[in-house]
Amino acid sequence: MTQSDKVLYTGKTHTTGGRDGASRSSDGRLDIKLGSPGASATGTNPEQMLAAGWSACFIGAMGIAAKTLGVALPAETAVDAEIDLAMNNSGYFLRARLNVSLPGIERETAQKVTDMAHQTCPYSKATRGNIDVVITVV
Repeated sequence: MTQSDKVLYTGKTHTTGGRDGASRSSDGRLDIKLGSPGASATGTNPEQMLAAGWSACFIGAMGIAAKTLGVALPAETAVDAEIDLAMNNSGYFLRARLNVSLPGIERETAQKVTDMAHQTCPYSKATRGNIDVVITVV
């Protein structure tokens, strides 16, 4: 971190038990049971949490992009995020698909908003070059 960096927020969690454990935030607002993907046990999994966090952040980034372009982001804006936990000969890996819905915005403008958001969203930046990501305006 450089002197010009300004931390806006730090999310803190305490997790026990791995994929079949639990996670709680330091402020208690997040308190969840974890479960392996496809398991019958209750609880969410890291892939679902990544999908939820990334899609929420991406919508925020689209709001900034839309404002820059002078376009109002529709109230019905939605992102359906899909995070795959996959495996090949090299081991486990992730890949992602974000399906973006911007109803009422012309397709070309919607694509510009989406492209701009992908350049500025912290989750997109964190995963860029690390996992395969496909973003589609639907």
